[in-house]
Order: sequence, then C-alpha cells, then structure tokens
Amino acid sequence: MDMEKCRSGNYFEDFRVGMKIRHATPRTLTEGDRSLYIGLTGSRAALCTAETNARDLGMERRPLEDLLVFNTAFGKTVPDISLNAVANLGYAEVRFLAHVYPGDTLAVESEVIGLKENTSGKSGVVYVRSMARNQHGREVLSWVRWVMVHKRDHGAACAEAVVPATQAVVPSAWMRRDDYTARVREITAMTGFADLWDDYAVGERIEHPGAMTINDSDHSIATRLYQNTARAHFDGHAMAAGGGRRLVYGGHIISVCRALSYDGLENALSILAINGGSHVNPTYAGDTIACATQVIEKLDLGQGHLGGLRLRMIGVKNVSAASIAFPAPGESRTAHPSSVVLDLDYTIAIPRR
Repeated sequence: MDMEKCRSGNYFEDFRVGMKIRHATPRTLTEGDRSLYIGLTGSRAALCTAETNARDLGMERRPLEDLLVFNTAFGKTVPDISLNAVANLGYAEVRFLAHVYPGDTLAVESEVIGLKENTSGKSGVVYVRSMARNQHGREVLSWVRWVMVHKRDHGAACAEAVVPATQAVVPSAWMRRDDYTARVREITAMTGFADLWDDYAVGERIEHPGAMTINDSDHSIATRLYQNTARAHFDGHAMAAGGGRRLVYGGHIISVCRALSYDGLENALSILAINGGSHVNPTYAGDTIACATQVIEKLDLGQGHLGGLRLRMIGVKNVSAASIAFPAPGESRTAHPSSVVLDLDYTIAIPRR
C-alpha cells in the first residue's frame, strides 16, 4: 500500500485558531553550541563569557546567551509554522523567564492565536504563541510572532480574520528579577567600564562603533545551528526560481546587532523581554550590519542592586550607524529607509550603583 510521506509543511489554509502544535524534537544545548554561537556573532556578554565571571556575579555557573536560546527554540517551530513562509513579520511579548544552561533540554509548543488572509488571496498572516520548557517542565521562554505564509490553493476558502491583541510593552511585573544578587555590581571589574543603570538617560543615543559583514557561510551555519529549515534561508535553487536570493534569517541579524551593541552596554546582564520587533527590510550575504541604540525608558525593578533599561535598537545594512535616524515613538516602520533591516524594542537587566 502506498503511503504519503512527503513533509511539505503547513500552508495558510491548514491553520485554525486554537490549533495546538507540539514541535519535534526536543534539543539539548551544549558548550559546543555556545562556542559556535560566539564564532558566528562575536558575542562578548560578560556573564556568559567565563565561569569565573558567573561565580563572581553570584551564580553557580554561566548561563547560555539569551538569543542562542531564543533562536534555537524559534527553530523548533519552523517546520510546522513557517516552512512555507514568505517572511517573518514581527514579535511581541517575548519573555525570558529563566536562565538556560549547557545540558538543558528544550521542548517547544505553539498555539495559533490569529489568522488573516491577505487581499491577494495568495498568502496570509499566521499569529502564534509559543512556549519553551526545560527538561524539568519549567517555562524558560515564551513569545508571540506573526508570519506571512503561502497558500497551497489560492482559491481555498479561509475563516474570518482574527487578529489577536498583544501587549505593546511587556509589563515589568512579568519580568524575572530574583536570580541576581547584589554581587552583580562586580561586573564593572570584569568589563573595565563603570556605566551602570544610573548612568543612562532616557532619550540617550548610543552609536555602537563596530560593523559586521554577513558571509554566506555565517548565515548558512547559523540557520543550521538553530535547525531552522525555512526554505527562504536554506534553498538557493528555490529562491532563484522565484527570482530572488536566500534571505539571512532575521534572528541572526538580531544576534549580530546584540553582539555589536556590547560597546556602550558592556555591563548588561541579560535580556528580560523583547517588547516588539520588525525585520524592516531583507538582509543578504555580503551586506554589512551596523546598529545604534536609544534608551526609551528606565525601569525600577524593585531591587536596589538591579534595574531595567528599555532600549530601541535599529540595525542597518551597508551604511554607518551615524546615519541612523530614530523615528518618533509610534511612528510607522514605513518611515525607515531601505537601509534599515531591524527595529527592535527590548528590555535588559543591568546593575544599579
């Protein structure tokens, strides 16, 4: 008897609001994953760089980089959610709920919370809420994203549109804050820079001096590291047949910009939340990425030794960070020029003096 074993992924008309998906397969992260992540991004985060740093800052051992965890968990959702994507459009309510350490195993589940067919009838937007848990069942990461997905049959009938409401900013009450002690103030001795929460001002602009050119090997290896099998990143033949080129995975651009932003934010401890983000324009191999950051808000987390900084980071391609103009709050991303590839609103934990 013939059996259908073609794994073609879900198309827009296959999704239903309320649909729950347990993604294959759980993934154990290791020190090898960390080393490869540093090799691809140049990450220098003090807490994640050395075991001695982590112990001196009051932790038993050093956690993995937040965005390594995010991109790995995100990759688990791709075969079910975005294998047939046109593009990933945005994020909201991304919450880093607990540190992840080498040897931890991540399992990811998603629920479809919204659907909206595009007027062309050729694709639609799928909204999902995803959750990653470790081997003990503890929630370590949750997020909402929306992605444009092709339709298999352009004439297929689709359900009435449902666009979910999401928080514009993750409330500080939702953020973890109990895994840092007053010893985190010692981070200045490791980085050699004295700037802490107290030294940043709302509206302050930080131009990060570095830039990084994305090679074909960089973004190819990155998507494999995250087991992100989206055709737009993997399949150059299919992209060329459609008149395009392979796209650099947007999560890799976030990671690169985060690594570049170390200069000026040296004493950041971890990402607490991503409030929202857009991949404004595509990135391709050969593009050079730079970024700048603006301080949007200073958050009192209710602890004398720890504060939060809400930041807006804009990444650009093939121009300098000095060219970046920060749109006014609430201004549409269409206000950005074609050189802008990332507009990310996120919140970090940083020691207070």
